[in-house]
Amino acid sequence: MKIGIILGSTRKVSKSTVISEWILDKSKNEESQFEIIDLVQYNLPFIGTSDDKSGVQKWDKKLMECDGFIFVTPEYNHSISGALKNALDSAKSSWANKAAGIVSYGGSGGARAAEHLRGILAELQVATVRSHVLISTYDDFNDGIFKPRESHNIKMDNLFKQTLSWSKALKTVR
Repeated sequence: MKIGIILGSTRKVSKSTVISEWILDKSKNEESQFEIIDLVQYNLPFIGTSDDKSGVQKWDKKLMECDGFIFVTPEYNHSISGALKNALDSAKSSWANKAAGIVSYGGSGGARAAEHLRGILAELQVATVRSHVLISTYDDFNDGIFKPRESHNIKMDNLFKQTLSWSKALKTVR
């Protein structure tokens, strides 16, 4: 199984980066291949703003390589970032019949962003798993350094198991 860890923020300095590196480090105990996918590398134009489709084609190809995903999403104004929404909408058919886990972060752990993301992913035919890691920008970052609580390790292990088993099952549908 190949699982893409998608960064939901395109800010130059983002908590998504350190959180995704933590996820990648924890994934080394798994039997599948995990890869960080940074939206910035695809230069996706906002829909309707450019005729240049090269970034979208590159994005679509990367998504087609993946059997499942783990989204690392910040909470902006009780939802996901505009960049992540645009990325989701840019490659609609590449998402179908795949599984996803969600790791969210924000003042309230990014819970509202994760719930919005679940609805969007359902429309794209992505099955989201129940396990969810909510990272607090207050409790899990000390002086800007990411120090996740021990309980996140257990939740992350469950998220891996569920995402991998659902990704494997959905591969038979594709």
